[in-house]
Amino acid sequence: MIRQEKVWMKSGLRKWLSVWIFLMGCSGVINAQEIWTDIPNVPMDTIQVMSPNSTVGEIVAAADSVFTQQELEMELPANVWKPNSTRAVIYSAIFPGLGQIYNKQYWKLPIVYGGFMGCLYAVTWNNKNYKDYRDAYFDIERDRIRWNALEDDKKDSFDPKASWTVLLPSSTSVESALTSTTFSDNLKRRKDYFRRYRDLSILITVGVYAICIIDAYIDAELFDFDISPDLTMRVEPVVTPKTSYSSRTVGVSWSMNF
Repeated sequence: MIRQEKVWMKSGLRKWLSVWIFLMGCSGVINAQEIWTDIPNVPMDTIQVMSPNSTVGEIVAAADSVFTQQELEMELPANVWKPNSTRAVIYSAIFPGLGQIYNKQYWKLPIVYGGFMGCLYAVTWNNKNYKDYRDAYFDIERDRIRWNALEDDKKDSFDPKASWTVLLPSSTSVESALTSTTFSDNLKRRKDYFRRYRDLSILITVGVYAICIIDAYIDAELFDFDISPDLTMRVEPVVTPKTSYSSRTVGVSWSMNF
């Protein structure tokens, strides 16, 4: 008897579930039909473009006007003179310092001409000493050949070149300088020394010339570059709070505004 009651209860529950599922399905179909009928008759391959909201349009127009105003403020007035970088380079290449004059950087002229005068003095001084020691070295080598070719009785009347005798120390005689190579080796070392520094001075002069051209170009390009006068440095303590990944730390912060 109990088993039959359980079978009856299960069959009743199944019937009620079936009826409930059927009713829910019907209500979903009815709602879908109502929603579909509310959509206007628009072709499926047509895209509707909705008109923008008036508030959004006002915000966009205001932003555009602000941006245009900022652009106008950033533009230089028409009567403000601005140097041409190409002309500055050409003037500086023609004659050092003309590019700085064209850029109206007059305070750089003493630096430019002072550098060139120092370089030219170094070149001329090293070149003069190089020529003196070169002539002395070559003359003493020629005199040594003549000295060795003379007979012993004629060596007393030997007349050496004055180019190397003026450099001869007072403690060294002409005969010892000709018979030994110590003095001539010293002349050769001095000759090579001044030649090396003469060539180095020429390279430095070329470098100063190139720096003047580069400086004129940079000044012309950065003529209207905005540089803030606020150059401040701040040093202050900093405490970092404790997190799940790091512990609490205490340190010093260094910042600079430029």
